[in-house]
Order: sequence, then structure tokens, then C-alpha cells
Amino acid sequence: MTHEITFSRLVDVPASEIARHMSDPRVAEHMPLLTGAWDTEMAIQFVKMKEEYWARDGLGHWAFLVDGNYVGWGGFQKEGQEWDFGLVLRPHAFGFGRRISKKAIELAIADDRIPFVTFLLPPSRKNLGALGRLGAEHVGDVDYDGERFLKFRLETT
Repeated sequence: MTHEITFSRLVDVPASEIARHMSDPRVAEHMPLLTGAWDTEMAIQFVKMKEEYWARDGLGHWAFLVDGNYVGWGGFQKEGQEWDFGLVLRPHAFGFGRRISKKAIELAIADDRIPFVTFLLPPSRKNLGALGRLGAEHVGDVDYDGERFLKFRLETT
């Protein structure tokens, strides 16, 4: 069965859904900057911040929907002169990561503003084969808010 994957704005998802998603301990396992459970107010502030990136950069994070149901969020965020791609799925939707990422990367390839995409992954992520299959290369480690991340780069031009 083929599932329809669509991208929507985070403001279109109830904040309570995002709070529930971000409070799942299985999500936090690979998000060292995530500390503690979220409430609805935290989710509202998070969405507001992500909408500010859309206003500033003309691109940002989406809500990912499978057959119309929210399964996670992610997208592109400008970090200095680089466009970083992030993907945070609900545990029951982990299997959709490849298709969602492929669709997002196709958008980056079509966008002249994005000559390459970076990915920051915590060292706890051991299965990195998908990045290699995309063509991303490990370019080193970086410190982000006091945590070490593995940095990968994918050329889009």
C-alpha cells in the first residue's frame, strides 16, 4: 500500500500533538538538546520560532503528514550560510524517514539558494547508511549548544 506523504506548516497541527510527540522518550533518545517533556505552551513557542525562520529565510520546518496524519516535523533551517536539514518523526513513523527525506532533498536540489545541505546527528545515531546512500559525506564533528554532533554534507548542485 502506498501512503501519501505531504508537507504542511507546523501551525496547521494542534500544538498538543506536537507536545505529545516531543514528550515521547523514544524521540528524546537521539535528541541531546531535548530536555524533559513538552507542554502545549512549549509547543506553541516552538512553532512560533519556526515560523519566524520562514519569515526570515523563506524556508523552514514543515509538519510531515502521512495520509493526512501528523507523523513528525523537520525541514531546512539556515545556520549561518548553511542550510541544515533535520527530521524528527514519531516512533511509529520511523519507517517513513527515507521517503520524507528524499522528497525534502528533491526540494533542496530544485532551490537555487541551497548549493548543499548539512545534517547534524548525535553520536548516539549508529545507523548512518541512509546518509551514505544519499551521497552525504561526513565532514567532521561540531559543538552545538554544548553537545557534540556528527556533521554531514550533501551537495545539491
